[in-house]
Amino acid sequence: MTKSSKTFPELVKEVRRQLVISQEELAHELGVSFATINRWENGKTTPFKLARAQFEAFCEKRIKQNRLILPGGRK
Repeated sequence: MTKSSKTFPELVKEVRRQLVISQEELAHELGVSFATINRWENGKTTPFKLARAQFEAFCEKRIKQNRLILPGGRK
């Protein structure tokens, strides 16, 4: 994933917006709790290395499927 000018909470919200999925659906996809996604989006916590890697892999997969375009113009 390329670096973005968006903060991590903004990035999580943008990914969900583009994919039209709920916090609960994203949590299920990543194998974390709804509360975890909620805390990420509200900037209360940041993901540990493994969870961040899972999020990035999730995004990369959607980019390759042309379902997601990250800020900065990268598909």
